[in-house]
Amino acid sequence: MADQVKNWKFVGDLVVESDVIARARAQSLELGIEPIAPAVGAQAAVVVAATGAANVVEIGTGVGVSGLWLLTGGTRAMLTSIDSELDHQQHARSFFTEAGIASNRVRLITGRALDVLPRMNENVYDVVFVDADPGSVIEYVEHGLRLVRPGGTVMVAHALWKGRVADPAQRDEIAGGFRSLVTEIAGSGAVVSALSPVSDGLLQITKLSE
Repeated sequence: MADQVKNWKFVGDLVVESDVIARARAQSLELGIEPIAPAVGAQAAVVVAATGAANVVEIGTGVGVSGLWLLTGGTRAMLTSIDSELDHQQHARSFFTEAGIASNRVRLITGRALDVLPRMNENVYDVVFVDADPGSVIEYVEHGLRLVRPGGTVMVAHALWKGRVADPAQRDEIAGGFRSLVTEIAGSGAVVSALSPVSDGLLQITKLSE
């Protein structure tokens, strides 16, 4: 276990964030929003780059930390990001502009994700990134798998939820929800998946051809 902790720390320390992402991270923490870890952002960027993603959906804008990482991997991608907090999205817009990302590449939708997602077209997006209300994570993933094309990927941040998911003694609603999600996904024949233990966990789910 000690070696694993050293590995995780090494992986986390290895990632170098841009100045803009670092400032967005500081703003996020100041506002009491927990951003994804740098190592999770780096993994998400690799998935976006590897899939050649052109259309990315983000559930949970925050102030733009994860969106900036996603667009680091998709240098020509279009990002649609949903959040219920307009003030947070205004901060995110500023950071996207500061990063030199053209305004027509970022569409910010203010509203409850569970109200917005059913109105979005299915089988057309390349990547869906989930980092929002953990109590609704199963519904978010269901919508995400509907939205992505065959071969597209849904990523779920905080999938190990503060170390509680791996401990069966932790039976609170959020840990139980994540535990049910990763267990059901692992047994599904409609997707291939991998759960990375980096930071607070990143679940990656790729939709197979129908």
